[in-house]
Amino acid sequence: MMKLFNGGFKMGSGVPSGAGIVILAFFVVPVVANVLKSLTKAIIKGSMIAYQKARIAAAETIYGLEDMAAEAKAAISEKSEVASE
Repeated sequence: MMKLFNGGFKMGSGVPSGAGIVILAFFVVPVVANVLKSLTKAIIKGSMIAYQKARIAAAETIYGLEDMAAEAKAAISEKSEVASE
């Protein structure tokens, strides 16, 4: 325990460093908040763009599948008409 206070315990040394931290935080926190806000907006914007692209890709896929199903149905109809003649 004595090694902890080997150089002597200075009661007032923490006050200036604490004040410095408070002053530094006063300037740093708004900068960090602005950076985080910009980053959050960019993430949200990117997510919205990805969502729109995914919706378009899904719609195109559904359209393609419906087109193939219609072609298959038409081919089946043609075969059944030819078989009935």
